[in-house]
Amino acid sequence: MTSGLQSESTYPPEEFEPVARWVLDAPEQLAGLRAGLTEKLAEAGTHYTDGLTGVADKMVLVATELATNAIVHALPPTVVQLLKTEDEFVLDVVDHTPDEVPELSLGRPAGEGGLGLQIALRMALDVGWFTEGSAKHVWARFERQ
Repeated sequence: MTSGLQSESTYPPEEFEPVARWVLDAPEQLAGLRAGLTEKLAEAGTHYTDGLTGVADKMVLVATELATNAIVHALPPTVVQLLKTEDEFVLDVVDHTPDEVPELSLGRPAGEGGLGLQIALRMALDVGWFTEGSAKHVWARFERQ
């Protein structure tokens, strides 16, 4: 697991293949993202346990947090992509505000939000970001179990 989000951009490993993609314009679409991601992970043999004990549980939480950040703080649309290798998954959340560097919200009182990146850093093997044209990608890598 990473100890913090790096200030410079980092790319995920290149060998990941696309599995699914969701385009979101509003918070009301997050439920569809969670359901669709849960279904795709189950098809890949990674099941949701309705807790934070499994990879699918962690991935659904992180996808929701990162997508919420993008919907609230960036220009639409938000695109969430699920990628995989034989051993790992990557969640790639794309927004269209490439000039805003992802930042950890440290010291914010509980209940005031801003914990999405911190949650991703705790749940994922690795978290990074990069820009590409008019898009910013924030990604999180997970073991596939």
